[in-house]
Amino acid sequence: MNRAQMRTTAFAVAAVLASSVLAACGSGSGSTGEDTGAGGDVQNAKVAFLMPDLASTRYELQDKPLFEAKMKQLCPSCQVIYQNADSDAAKQQQQANSALAQGVKAIVIDPVDSAAAATIVKSAQSQQVPIIAYDRPIPATPADYYISFDNEKIGSMIAQSLVDHLKEEKAEGGILQVNGSPTDAAAGLIKKGIHSAVDPSGFKLLAEYDTPDWQPEKAQTWVSGQITQFKGQIAGVVAANDGTGGGAIAAFKAAGVEVPPVTGNDAEPAAAQRVIAGDQYNTISKPIKIVAEAAANVAWGFMQGEKPAGKTTLYDTPSELFVPTVVTKDNIKEVLFDSGIMKAADICTGAYAKGCDELGIK
Repeated sequence: MNRAQMRTTAFAVAAVLASSVLAACGSGSGSTGEDTGAGGDVQNAKVAFLMPDLASTRYELQDKPLFEAKMKQLCPSCQVIYQNADSDAAKQQQQANSALAQGVKAIVIDPVDSAAAATIVKSAQSQQVPIIAYDRPIPATPADYYISFDNEKIGSMIAQSLVDHLKEEKAEGGILQVNGSPTDAAAGLIKKGIHSAVDPSGFKLLAEYDTPDWQPEKAQTWVSGQITQFKGQIAGVVAANDGTGGGAIAAFKAAGVEVPPVTGNDAEPAAAQRVIAGDQYNTISKPIKIVAEAAANVAWGFMQGEKPAGKTTLYDTPSELFVPTVVTKDNIKEVLFDSGIMKAADICTGAYAKGCDELGIK
């Protein structure tokens, strides 16, 4: 073999090896973005999954196990470092710093404080560690990717559902608006969506409240005060999630007055029970499996050195926003139970068994 033939053979072997590596990296990632070539060896790699609070039960019961399961499927040798900040932004900063010190290849973060999380983004990116904002965006400093259900759409959907119901019932009076945490950019988007439906509805907005840390107890305390102030005038309550909705419902029951239609969001098990019982008018089904698995796919893509492409852009961040489903008594069986999202054995217990029977939930 002459020198020219040797060079040709060497180039051919290199090309085959390069193609094999790229094919292996692309397998299972779900990413269609460009290859940045920055991933390196991902065997035994670590990825951080940092959640914001314990006020919403979903993070421990759904997001964490679903994300871990998908990562295990994509990369059996990878390790998920899970932390929950329990509504403490400083604690979340410490958790992010710890994850970086442990050499994570990517961070998926649902920020406690969307503004404060900008520091975490800068710290990670300075170390070439990609940040995937999850559920809540980080407006001030663009993350590398954002995955969520469409929060503004959620607000408009729950509010419009309530407004339509009040009009059908020829209800009189005004609406209370219980928003989420003032430090949560997603809550701000939900709030904007709610206003888009309530403001032109013809129903007076009696008062609204931004609930610190999404705490149900704080929502309950505020609604209790409004019941006294607007006695007999409250036709409905738009609550930004199931926790604040549950707090509002508890306030009416404690006051010994009839509970008006109250909204929610997240389709938590307790909310499903309240919808079945007639205590809560609606909630939003946004199957956590969808976003948790999407986040794992995107993280895995980044970990392999790819740059996953967004379906849209929000706050200058490549994003994928999923559309949720409003759930009321009329469709709860189909959306939550027939679909397999929930099991009747878990929800239709005790006092809720009769309601389930009436709705055909078995």
